[in-house]
Amino acid sequence: MTGIPHFGIAEVLSPLRDIDKWVRRKLRCYIWKQWGSAGYRELRKRGVTVREAWNTSKSAHGPWRLSKTPALTIALPLAFFKNLGVPSLAAR
Repeated sequence: MTGIPHFGIAEVLSPLRDIDKWVRRKLRCYIWKQWGSAGYRELRKRGVTVREAWNTSKSAHGPWRLSKTPALTIALPLAFFKNLGVPSLAAR
Protein backbone atom coordinates (compact mmCIF):
# COMPACT_ATOMS: atom_id res chain seq x y z
CA MET A 1 0.00 0.00 0.00
CA THR A 2 1.43 3.37 -1.00
CA GLY A 3 0.63 6.94 -0.13
CA ILE A 4 -0.24 8.71 3.09
CA PRO A 5 -1.81 6.61 5.84
CA HIS A 6 -5.44 7.47 6.56
CA PHE A 7 -4.66 8.74 10.08
CA GLY A 8 -2.34 11.40 8.63
CA ILE A 9 -5.30 13.23 7.14
CA ALA A 10 -7.21 13.17 10.42
CA GLU A 11 -4.27 14.78 12.21
CA VAL A 12 -4.28 17.70 9.78
CA LEU A 13 -8.03 18.43 9.73
CA SER A 14 -8.34 19.37 13.41
CA PRO A 15 -5.99 22.38 13.26
CA LEU A 16 -7.59 23.49 10.00
CA ARG A 17 -11.04 23.37 11.59
CA ASP A 18 -9.70 25.40 14.51
CA ILE A 19 -8.36 28.01 12.08
CA ASP A 20 -11.74 28.05 10.27
CA LYS A 21 -13.53 28.69 13.56
CA TRP A 22 -11.09 31.43 14.49
CA VAL A 23 -11.49 33.19 11.12
CA ARG A 24 -15.29 33.14 11.36
CA ARG A 25 -15.13 34.42 14.94
CA LYS A 26 -12.80 37.24 13.87
CA LEU A 27 -15.19 38.16 11.04
CA ARG A 28 -18.12 38.18 13.47
CA CYS A 29 -16.07 40.48 15.70
CA TYR A 30 -15.42 42.92 12.85
CA ILE A 31 -19.03 42.86 11.67
CA TRP A 32 -20.22 43.54 15.24
CA LYS A 33 -17.86 46.53 15.42
CA GLN A 34 -19.17 47.82 12.08
CA TRP A 35 -22.76 47.60 13.27
CA GLY A 36 -21.93 49.83 16.24
CA SER A 37 -25.02 51.28 17.90
CA ALA A 38 -27.27 49.53 15.33
CA GLY A 39 -26.21 46.12 16.70
CA TYR A 40 -29.55 45.43 18.39
CA ARG A 41 -31.51 46.16 15.21
CA GLU A 42 -29.16 44.06 13.08
CA LEU A 43 -29.47 41.10 15.45
CA ARG A 44 -33.28 41.35 15.48
CA LYS A 45 -33.35 41.63 11.68
CA ARG A 46 -31.42 38.36 11.49
CA GLY A 47 -33.76 36.35 13.72
CA VAL A 48 -32.25 36.76 17.21
CA THR A 49 -34.78 36.92 20.05
CA VAL A 50 -35.50 40.24 21.75
CA ARG A 51 -33.90 39.06 24.98
CA GLU A 52 -30.71 37.72 23.36
CA ALA A 53 -30.34 40.79 21.15
CA TRP A 54 -30.84 43.14 24.10
CA ASN A 55 -28.42 41.26 26.37
CA THR A 56 -25.78 41.14 23.65
CA SER A 57 -26.09 44.75 22.54
CA LYS A 58 -26.03 46.10 26.11
CA SER A 59 -23.16 43.88 27.25
CA ALA A 60 -20.04 45.53 28.65
CA HIS A 61 -17.87 42.85 27.05
CA GLY A 62 -15.79 43.68 24.02
CA PRO A 63 -16.39 42.64 20.41
CA TRP A 64 -14.03 39.65 20.57
CA ARG A 65 -15.84 38.12 23.53
CA LEU A 66 -19.27 38.88 22.07
CA SER A 67 -18.28 37.27 18.76
CA LYS A 68 -18.68 33.87 20.44
CA THR A 69 -22.19 34.52 21.83
CA PRO A 70 -25.21 32.56 20.63
CA ALA A 71 -26.77 35.78 19.32
CA LEU A 72 -23.96 36.46 16.86
CA THR A 73 -23.74 32.80 15.89
CA ILE A 74 -27.46 32.87 15.03
CA ALA A 75 -27.22 36.20 13.20
CA LEU A 76 -24.06 35.28 11.29
CA PRO A 77 -24.07 31.50 10.76
CA LEU A 78 -21.67 29.45 8.68
CA ALA A 79 -24.01 29.78 5.67
CA PHE A 80 -23.66 33.59 5.84
CA PHE A 81 -19.91 33.32 5.33
CA LYS A 82 -20.30 30.70 2.59
CA ASN A 83 -22.60 33.11 0.73
CA LEU A 84 -19.93 35.81 1.05
CA GLY A 85 -17.47 33.43 -0.60
CA VAL A 86 -15.27 32.86 2.46
CA PRO A 87 -13.44 29.60 1.71
CA SER A 88 -13.31 26.77 4.20
CA LEU A 89 -9.95 25.18 5.00
CA ALA A 90 -11.41 21.87 6.17
CA ALA A 91 -14.38 19.99 4.72
CA ARG A 92 -17.23 19.45 7.15
